[in-house]
Amino acid sequence: MDARRPSQAPAAPSPWADFVEPDFPFYSSVLDARALGAGWPDDNLTPRGLVLNLGHDLWACFDTDLLRMSAIWQGAGVTPVSMAPLSYHNAGERSPIGQGRLPQVAGTAWLATGLYPGWQAGSAIVRADPRPPAPDAAEPGRGPLTRDDGRFVTIRQTATGVALEYVVHGTTIAEQMAVRLEGDRPVIERRIRVGARPTALSLVVGARPEAAGPFSAIVAGSDAAALRREPDGLIVVRVSAGDAPIDFTVAMSPGTAPAPAPELFAATGPPQPRWPQTVTTRGSLSTSTDAFVVDRLQIPDANPWRRNVRFADITFPSTDRAALVTFDGDVWTVTGLAGSLDRLVWRRFTSGLHEPLAIVTRGDDLFVFDRNGIWRLEDTDGNGEADAHVLVANTFAQTAETREFAMSMRIAPDGAFIIAKGGLLGGTRGRDNGSVLRVAPDGSSMTRLGWGLRQPFASVDPRTGLVVASDQQGNYIPSTPLHIIRDGQYYGFLPESQPEARYPAPITAPLAWIPHAVSASAAGQVWLRGARMGPLNDDLVYLNYYRPGLLLAHLDTSEARPRAAITSLTNDMTFAPLAGAVNPADGQLYVTGFRIWGTDAGELSGLARVRYTGAPSTIPRDVVATDRGVLVQFDVPLDPIVAADPANVSAERWNYQRTPAYGSPHFKLDGTRGQDALTPSSAYVTPDGRGLFIGVPDMKPSMQLRVGWSLATADGHRFDGNVYLTPTELPAFDPVARGFGSINVDLTPRAATTTIARPVTAEEGQRIATRMGCLACHSVDGSVTGRVGPSWRGLAGSDRVLAKGGTRTADAAYLRESILDPTASVARGFDQADAGMPSYAGVLTDAEIDSVILYIQSLR
Repeated sequence: MDARRPSQAPAAPSPWADFVEPDFPFYSSVLDARALGAGWPDDNLTPRGLVLNLGHDLWACFDTDLLRMSAIWQGAGVTPVSMAPLSYHNAGERSPIGQGRLPQVAGTAWLATGLYPGWQAGSAIVRADPRPPAPDAAEPGRGPLTRDDGRFVTIRQTATGVALEYVVHGTTIAEQMAVRLEGDRPVIERRIRVGARPTALSLVVGARPEAAGPFSAIVAGSDAAALRREPDGLIVVRVSAGDAPIDFTVAMSPGTAPAPAPELFAATGPPQPRWPQTVTTRGSLSTSTDAFVVDRLQIPDANPWRRNVRFADITFPSTDRAALVTFDGDVWTVTGLAGSLDRLVWRRFTSGLHEPLAIVTRGDDLFVFDRNGIWRLEDTDGNGEADAHVLVANTFAQTAETREFAMSMRIAPDGAFIIAKGGLLGGTRGRDNGSVLRVAPDGSSMTRLGWGLRQPFASVDPRTGLVVASDQQGNYIPSTPLHIIRDGQYYGFLPESQPEARYPAPITAPLAWIPHAVSASAAGQVWLRGARMGPLNDDLVYLNYYRPGLLLAHLDTSEARPRAAITSLTNDMTFAPLAGAVNPADGQLYVTGFRIWGTDAGELSGLARVRYTGAPSTIPRDVVATDRGVLVQFDVPLDPIVAADPANVSAERWNYQRTPAYGSPHFKLDGTRGQDALTPSSAYVTPDGRGLFIGVPDMKPSMQLRVGWSLATADGHRFDGNVYLTPTELPAFDPVARGFGSINVDLTPRAATTTIARPVTAEEGQRIATRMGCLACHSVDGSVTGRVGPSWRGLAGSDRVLAKGGTRTADAAYLRESILDPTASVARGFDQADAGMPSYAGVLTDAEIDSVILYIQSLR
């Protein structure tokens, strides 16, 4: 039996219309046109492309970095293999890591250009890339030209299509593309308006090998524009210098020359609304009596356009309106996000963006971060739809690496953009992969705040400007971290293409580690500044994608070495949260996200409100590890008898190891695998009942400290909780300063509480697998779509074809080895997954592993 991913049963018909909407004039994509054939440019890769739908099955791709028309073709757009279109109809499908399978021309090429600027000064065409090379010189994704050489400005929707606006060597240029028919023959026209130009310019129209057949082009409209062909057939238009703007048109078609009657550039107003209909939904209020509850809001997935809705981020341009961006390039607006949520009115705002994951508001302006850059979306005629996408910044590089996502964007107090870029590299290295960058408010410059990140989401405190980020556990990232990002520091990730464990700079340790079982895959963060969330006001919320929920990060940056304590806020999420924002209308937290893979979320996408009810909160306000134990501050008074009993508190600690392996086992402080159990010896309560100090003998620095409790409030409400810290330093505990008065902390060792052994059964194995999040990666029904590991259905006893050759039978020994050393015998087809499996050595006991094996064996 082959252990490759099994073929799936035929999928049910998709409820969604096509990813590329036929009546929208453009979309965005990578375009790999390096394999068009003999005689075509063999370096023609466009990481940042605007694909123009010209009608009549004709398409053109404009490279916004090099300001060139990288290809013109007839057919069906580009092959739908990039992440958004591939997963659009079948959630869980994903592109391979790296650049080995990229979108290509789906049709017959008319013209193409090489990897050099599409407009150049003077008459001679330099067929070389003038941009500084990336860290890997072979990487073509080098970012834009210098601002002196050229920059893209706007793609503007018009009544007849789109206009592209850009600047070349100080000259403003606008162009439209259109198709006219000469009988049955389509003719493409590039209608170009060139402003005053201090120097002559050359436009590279494109090349075509003789074997592709005859091709003709003419220029009309201005004597200042003249067409010529280079000896190898490259078509060029030379534009002479001049003080007055000119209009000219390049008309082109296979075969004989087009008729000399082309139209010229014509400025027209915005189009009529494309999506005048609205979609009305409603919210469902939680009936829970907890302090913080989750209200669910119905998203507009039942819409007239049969458009899939996979929300990635939310912002609030005004107190009565929110805007949400989808991974598929759309922006929606919605009103009604306050109060009872009984009438939510949705409207489509724009489309065509390049796998965006972030949307923000600055003043009255709305910005989206996608793979092409940072765009300002403008509704110039006030009809409720954007008609101009203004490229504010693309100064950073972008490769075609499928995992170099536009991860996140937030606004700093001075108006700068803080962006995070994906860094999981399966190919050549770009300049800015895996970085957090500060982009100037006007987009003209950038500063690298941090690098060496695997897949970061970053945020910035809108009050202080402090930048923090999550990252994804994986190779060189032993567990999920929370980082402070600053000073261009390096954070420890290395791509597989680099020599093992040869770090290019000192590694900056995180503010806190979070265990894999708590947060296997983290997402964005939200600062609750200006919120009306009761005791959570001004705190940092940390979103948990893998096991959908929200964590709370208690930060203390007042000391020389900042610290953080991580606790759970809610696990009541039915979708995988990616980002959130505080609504100025009600001061509550709104969270959104969608699922592709690596999460046990049940819903494809969702929107929720986390609402403060006013009920007492048992979430700790602060937790500090000290030299004599752990201090926990609550917002409610505790039952003093329950709290003063150290038997109601537990603690354990462990370390991780940063290695090329995925994740890390747990290690005791003596280096053996496992966790050090710590038995509290005493507990003390402040006179107001809100402070608890837990005396713990033998406190030492560690990478991970867990403290758990089972307590009661003064009015008898029982509650449990856990907190996770990274105590690299242990300050002296001052009981008087902390409100405990003059006490002597008893650190006399106390006998450990006997733990009742749980049975070794398949049922216990199912419970453990659920608790550890195993079922987010492994299905139990035979399916593999959306999973990063093999299905457990039928796994036991099967013959596994290994990625490194040979076969193994999945007996108990193989399953145990896979749990303890997941890289030892990886099955073919699962060796290039985004999310690998960490070792559970030192994490699970032998008995727990036995139970998991029994559970897998039961899934015959």
